[in-house]
Amino acid sequence: MTATQFHPIIPTSSRLGETKEYYFSTKLRELAALRAAGKDIINLGIGSPDMPPAPEVVAALSQTATRSDIHGYQPYAGTPKLRSAFADWYDRYFGVDLDPETEILPLIGSKEGIMHISMAFLNPGDEVLVPNPGYPTYRSATELAGGVIRDYRLSDATDWLPNLEALEASDLSRVKIMWVNYPHMPTGTAAPEGFFEALVAFARRNEILLCNDNPYAFILTDSRKSLLSVPGAKEVVIELSSLSKAQNMAGWRVGAVAGAKEYLKSIIRFKSNMDSGMFRPVQEAAAVALGLGPEWYDGLNAHYRRRRDIAFRIMDQLNCTYRTDQVGLFVWAKCPAGKDGYAISDDALYNKDVFITPGGIFGDEGNNYVRISLCSTEERLTEALERLAN
Repeated sequence: MTATQFHPIIPTSSRLGETKEYYFSTKLRELAALRAAGKDIINLGIGSPDMPPAPEVVAALSQTATRSDIHGYQPYAGTPKLRSAFADWYDRYFGVDLDPETEILPLIGSKEGIMHISMAFLNPGDEVLVPNPGYPTYRSATELAGGVIRDYRLSDATDWLPNLEALEASDLSRVKIMWVNYPHMPTGTAAPEGFFEALVAFARRNEILLCNDNPYAFILTDSRKSLLSVPGAKEVVIELSSLSKAQNMAGWRVGAVAGAKEYLKSIIRFKSNMDSGMFRPVQEAAAVALGLGPEWYDGLNAHYRRRRDIAFRIMDQLNCTYRTDQVGLFVWAKCPAGKDGYAISDDALYNKDVFITPGGIFGDEGNNYVRISLCSTEERLTEALERLAN
């Protein structure tokens, strides 16, 4: 029997425009197909922590889930316990005072917050400053909300920091939002002293809402920073936090947006029409995770330091060059002359069964770079090194 060609009865909405499926969504399908064909693929691409959450976090989830009174809908703004846990965490680690009633909004992962923020504040044609290279979701959320992307280019020559003077010399009259992300993904750049203060002053002068995406503040960093710690920042800053990376809870989908209540009131107007509150046991467990002490982060980073050393050796094997002072969950490196990140990634995957992320997926400023995730065991990283050496 011959299959007939399917013809959709309606077209895709124009809202999708040129927005493509998320890179890692398509790549993970390809890796699954290669594995199904018998390939033992080592995935050094996505930043999905392989280690479990703290035992007391898992215990809180399982113990709460046995109760009969917690399986209904939950508050759109999260439980008071979770909001208070986020506020305490901000105070303890960042020195930021937040009102848990009005200045913390839990999210089903911070990625959804990027979309909620874009939909809550952008009108069609509004411009958004997006880092290049940077997290692809800033770009896609802007497009889906009808905004206009304005790249601000980052390079090794400027230590992967934006040139605020050059930006201010341009026409910023239509810019509503600027996405920032330090510690920066994918380059591993930490915010230097005085940079956050300069950002806040820039945003205030130009009436731009700074949206700081801050999931890597605890990973291999010498100091933990929040953009909200800058005096007066709440006037122009909202900040996303996530439990995916530093608490090993990527699949649990727990995050939060923090900032002035006036901004959060707008965000929840959109969010409350799109989803409901998180499962209560997840919120209870997340509150426990936010209460973990410094020893948790110290233990986590001990693993990542050892893994980073092997990742550096992999980059050496690929003849890539890198900075040893980078922070966060990845290693970012420049390709040797004559090669780009896509060529190195394809060669490693199809000839060595090792997947390494090409830097170009984060913007064309990343074309000559590759990225390795530290979310694999030392044994698996060592095996990847051995494969690439043969």
